[in-house]
Amino acid sequence: MLVRKLVITAFLFGISLQAIAAPIPESPDRQTSWGLYVDSREAFELKTGTEGKKILFVDVRDPIEIMFTGFTDTVDINIPFLISNPTKWNEKKSVYAMEPNKDFESDIVKALNDRGLTKDDKIILMCRSGGERGAPSAKALDGKGFKQVYVVTDGFEGDTVKEGPKKNWRLVNGWKNSGLPWGYKLNKQKMYFE
Repeated sequence: MLVRKLVITAFLFGISLQAIAAPIPESPDRQTSWGLYVDSREAFELKTGTEGKKILFVDVRDPIEIMFTGFTDTVDINIPFLISNPTKWNEKKSVYAMEPNKDFESDIVKALNDRGLTKDDKIILMCRSGGERGAPSAKALDGKGFKQVYVVTDGFEGDTVKEGPKKNWRLVNGWKNSGLPWGYKLNKQKMYFE
């Protein structure tokens, strides 16, 4: 009965059932006020489907990270949520410091406007793993008039293997591990420039 009610509700309000299939992340840090989650395959289906031009698909990773881990031309644009700063060091993680992109929200608005979209249209945000920057980037847009912000729960590279010889390698789910189109060649037109 519940499934039937969901189907009827989806039909009446034009909600895509595919778009709500990804489970709610267990960690509150990975949850958003919109409660809109897709996995990488669902993001691909939404963006390449009949309504794809009405969706802004954003890769929120740092451009240098993308250069070394890969890219999918399915995204509309790269707007990093955090940008590496080679003049500062993160002692805790033993990496360069990552700093918030002060133009993140305004760059999202510009990307929407450039495509004839508004804050009412769907936005899909994808980071490396779905948690470090995906949900936080969505939270940065919270309360600013955006109506439908989705997070790709498994991200571009996916989760890590928990045991065995490839322990900690990102080989579980994610865009790269789902047979979706990607490569190491970047599309300059979609990449972020300060």
